Amino acid sequence: MTGLLLGVDIGTASSKGVLVDPGGAVLARFVREHAVSTPRPGWFEHDAETVWWADFAGIVADLLRAAAGRPLAGLGISGIGPCLLPASESGEPLRPAILYGVDTRAGDEIAELNAELGAAEILARGGSPLTSQAVGPKVRWLARHEPDVYARTKKLLMASSFLVHRLTGRYVLDHHSASQCTPLYDLVAGEWAEDWASRVAPGLPLPDLLWPTEVAGEVTASAAAATGLPAGLPVTAGTVDAWAEAASVGVREPGDVMVMYGTTMFLIQVLEEPRPHPGLWGTRGVVPGSFTLAAGMATSGAVTDWLRKLVGASFEDLVAEAASVPAGSRGLLLLPYFAGERTPLFDPAARGVLAGLTTTHGRAEIYRAALEGIAYGVRHNLEAMAAAGGAAGRLVAVGGGTKGGLWTQIVSDVTGLPQQIPAETIGACLGDALLAAEAVGMEPPRGNPIAATVTPDPVRGERYEEFYRHYRALYEATAETAHFLAGQHTAG
Repeated sequence: MTGLLLGVDIGTASSKGVLVDPGGAVLARFVREHAVSTPRPGWFEHDAETVWWADFAGIVADLLRAAAGRPLAGLGISGIGPCLLPASESGEPLRPAILYGVDTRAGDEIAELNAELGAAEILARGGSPLTSQAVGPKVRWLARHEPDVYARTKKLLMASSFLVHRLTGRYVLDHHSASQCTPLYDLVAGEWAEDWASRVAPGLPLPDLLWPTEVAGEVTASAAAATGLPAGLPVTAGTVDAWAEAASVGVREPGDVMVMYGTTMFLIQVLEEPRPHPGLWGTRGVVPGSFTLAAGMATSGAVTDWLRKLVGASFEDLVAEAASVPAGSRGLLLLPYFAGERTPLFDPAARGVLAGLTTTHGRAEIYRAALEGIAYGVRHNLEAMAAAGGAAGRLVAVGGGTKGGLWTQIVSDVTGLPQQIPAETIGACLGDALLAAEAVGMEPPRGNPIAATVTPDPVRGERYEEFYRHYRALYEATAETAHFLAGQHTAG
């Protein structure tokens, strides 16, 4: 099969699409921004119609104009996840989608399921500890707090599977996304854990399982009329955006690690076999038989953006100033836990700390300390991965934070590991198009070539060793106070 490939990704704050030729070259790209709804503290939602579907339809229209009538070979889709979108038998949304780990409403249900099923048993069977990232507790929250909605729910959808269903009529979910539905999925067996699912999601039919490299179905006549896509166009099963982005940069072999620099920091490491760790998420990968460990910091770019706004400067100026500051930020140490921390601490009440301040410090030292603090967090997560038996081999850095060079250099200096920087930073939608090529049986495109490599500096690395030791100790020393202060933030 020959023809152009489409890739569309639904993100937290924007959606992106690309048009790719059979060789993997990006011919066109489009972005649409949208907002997240936060109706209550700790709740994060998207309206599937006005965000997911509207963005998809608009981007597809842009891509089809760019294609100018040339034949299409396939469409790949990804989106934020894991999410919970309750839908009717016909696939119509019954309420806004409950988003991934940033939505913390199901804390009581997490504790309840840990007591009911056993935290150790959940980790061993599902590959991940129960956290706000998991779908299972949110399903139970829905049944308990919105029983009328749950009673009408006949489909459990995510961003990608919602679009797949609307385009093809198929009710499917890829194995990777399913493996983030803890405790509904058995990671080792590679199938739904029917006994646990019947207790956590009683009466809810679960979707058929496919791989992101498989075709879920073809665009129906009604979907073609609504979008302009040709009827019969193959559509992949889809997956979660970060894993599609990892596929876009060739992170597919055991030991490969993707480090995503963005509003949050996210890491994915490919494994040959499941290696559950209480401080990480263990999942299936994007190709049959593969497994991954994943880690995520609650804030990274969000901290640097907060600082930029606070001091009223541009990123370019702050990076230039911070680059002139020596390693260690002249005696500053920052804990970047401004919104709690996800892996490997799983401490939603952790808070940011800036230690060592004097009147001689300015915005340059503070900005560098923020970059260094985030780098220490990356090292902490990589060490947890190594402890699980997944020592990093090759690191590939992606995302907007790779621009400018300073941040990636600091991360390499702190970790002692080189990082490869790919030519394209457009993200998951490129991975979607490449997965679509694989799904329809095309010759694999060349992918996203490596444009540069960041090499660690051993002199700075030696200096960072002692700072890293104090970074780890600072959290332990301030955790009790941070938890007290976190409670004051909502005390009115």
